[in-house]
Amino acid sequence: MKKYSIYIMLIAVLILLTGCMYPDEKLVENQVPFEHQLDSVQQSVINFQEANGGLLPIKTREMDTPIYQKYPVDFNKLIPRFIGEPPGSAFESGGVYVYVLVDVETDPKVKLFDLTITEKIRELKLRLDVYRRENGYPPVKDVIDTNIFTLDYEKLGMKEELFVVSPFTGNNLPLVINNEVEVFVDYRIDLYNALTNNKHSFKPGEDIRNILVENSMFVPAHSAPYTINSENEPIFLKK
Repeated sequence: MKKYSIYIMLIAVLILLTGCMYPDEKLVENQVPFEHQLDSVQQSVINFQEANGGLLPIKTREMDTPIYQKYPVDFNKLIPRFIGEPPGSAFESGGVYVYVLVDVETDPKVKLFDLTITEKIRELKLRLDVYRRENGYPPVKDVIDTNIFTLDYEKLGMKEELFVVSPFTGNNLPLVINNEVEVFVDYRIDLYNALTNNKHSFKPGEDIRNILVENSMFVPAHSAPYTINSENEPIFLKK
């Protein structure tokens, strides 16, 4: 138990030391995305594409990179000809968002990937790693679906369940894990709201996450695939 407490203290120190994961100070204006910033980057991407035979200003990522992290905008390719500087909300300017592209093959659109979610998940992963080294397995609490589980936070030395704030609704969203102990955000509440408030033609078995993307400035960071059941309710998509 004493050894576990030491591990927890080390985690706290690591979180404090790595809290400044952004290149500049987290100013208030760096944490609030504005639509005009998104529009500005969108236009610069269009102009770059037209000037470069259809190529997109994106950074190279591995083929198996999750789809909403796969095509980050490379501002080095846009500056200075197509845009003066990255928006204040961009990671490159000290902000908390990565500007990414979706629908790259048909109609590339600029969206935002929320890095505050990444920080929360990193904190949880550190605790999970410590627990697994001590016990050999993760502290599973409940089975939500096939291969999806909630966590026992008390066993992780935490007094309260860890949540992330949804960029779509402001809801507190729980974190879950799969058999490989990958951590995901549970977006089912947001998806239910989106399915209820927007017209769609999804069928069971189809990935429905795009309904969040189409109706906001954001992508669902660190999300597992979802589909709908026969009652039109969001469920985890079984691979």
